[in-house]
Amino acid sequence: MTTVQDLANRLNLTTFCLADGGCGITGGCYCGDLLSWVMGRAPAGGIWLTIMSNVNVAAVAALTDLSCVILTEGVAPDDSLLQKARAQGVNLLGTPLSTYDCAVCLSRLLQAQA
Repeated sequence: MTTVQDLANRLNLTTFCLADGGCGITGGCYCGDLLSWVMGRAPAGGIWLTIMSNVNVAAVAALTDLSCVILTEGVAPDDSLLQKARAQGVNLLGTPLSTYDCAVCLSRLLQAQA
């Protein structure tokens, strides 16, 4: 099983908050920026790709029990998101890749591990 730490290493992701690098990725990938849609559709144990960088990202990630959140397109978390991610144990990573390109890389990586 691929872990969040494996994912960060293999895709050269920026680590903003690594609360549990050993957390396994058991769900798929969800791409979206509308928080209410993510809450209803992101798979538990999955990866959320977004350009959203406010405090609500950590709340949604914790609520949906995601393995990690990847901020795409070079987006960096604001201070309140970083503090909330640490407090709630949310793995928060980043990449300069577009959301699409990151999803393609994730798909290839996860399929190779299956």
